[in-house]
Amino acid sequence: MAEAQSYTLKVRRFKPEDGRGPYWQEFEVDLDPTLSVLDGLLQAKDREDGSLSVRCSCRAAICGSCGVKINGQSTLACLTQIGEAHEHVNRRDRDGDAKPITVEPMGNMPVVKDLVTDMESTHWEKIRRVTPWLLDDGDPPERERIVPPESMVDITQTIACIQCGACVSACLSMEVDPDFIGPAALAKAYRFVGDPRDVETRERLYDLAQDPHGIYDCTHCFACVDACPKGVAPMDQIMRLRRRAGDDEGIRDRNNGHNHELAFVKIIEKKGTLDESLLLQESYAPGIKGKLIPKPAAIKGLVGSLPTAVRGLRTGKMRSLSKLIPGVHPKLPGDAQGHVKRIHEHAEEHGDELNLYITGEEDVEPEPDEEKLSPPEASEGPKEPE
Repeated sequence: MAEAQSYTLKVRRFKPEDGRGPYWQEFEVDLDPTLSVLDGLLQAKDREDGSLSVRCSCRAAICGSCGVKINGQSTLACLTQIGEAHEHVNRRDRDGDAKPITVEPMGNMPVVKDLVTDMESTHWEKIRRVTPWLLDDGDPPERERIVPPESMVDITQTIACIQCGACVSACLSMEVDPDFIGPAALAKAYRFVGDPRDVETRERLYDLAQDPHGIYDCTHCFACVDACPKGVAPMDQIMRLRRRAGDDEGIRDRNNGHNHELAFVKIIEKKGTLDESLLLQESYAPGIKGKLIPKPAAIKGLVGSLPTAVRGLRTGKMRSLSKLIPGVHPKLPGDAQGHVKRIHEHAEEHGDELNLYITGEEDVEPEPDEEKLSPPEASEGPKEPE
């Protein structure tokens, strides 16, 4: 092992018994750089302040109990090497003064004490919301229901979840809408939607699509994908739920989420770039008929979206009058628009969905040509001289 080095941990403390708000406290720890931030926290608790509260168990990235935010990123304390955390926070340091490693409790959750959060209201309650067990009809078999292994490959990625809550902590949608079901619960929902033994697939999808805080409340920020320590990629599972609901089951949700996705794709396919002036119209009143004879729900949706349009004007997202007029939108320069359209066509033709958790991303060596396995006439012995 390498020699121990000195690191500074800047921990966000909160003691409810003190009657004051949260505060920061720094601890000096001496550790091998390959050891974890959790080791540093436990050393600080052992040597400096026994009241420091941190939740941990296996110390091997299996139980998921030591979830925290390190340098602003939601992760597991036992999975983060303290040397790497130090290098990360000081990678842009130019004045020579080492910055401390910041450790905070997970986000989007009430803090119980120091680094310990209450996961009940923002995690486990939402997990129960998606009915996290198989729903089957009929009496259970004497032993078990046999399922071909290939039928379970699609959900293996979601089964890897250890319920650490890192994705919930990192979720930007939950910051805006605390009632959002959340990435962990929706990934768990796909675990049963994709299970061939479950008989309530359409009912599950309908429920999650119609919920205003369900599958269409995700904003595709990829924060949960980056935070997940097990490669579950919760956002990918949410997108799978959407495809199963809208494309496979034909569910038209009252939130207009599926129509919004179709409008987005239609505009990109047609123009090669996003025309914000058409997005709301195509989402709520698609096609010429939808615009000429809009349904009451479409009118209600468009009127309700006016505050969003006003915010776009104020923030400069819609900077010119041309962006407010339907059909008047600057085109991409040169043949760039054609490139986007060709990318769209290629994506539509090659829409195969791979489970990278199983297949991996490694390049597969091509099989050698059978004709090249042995030289010609190798088995016939040497040729007679002519």
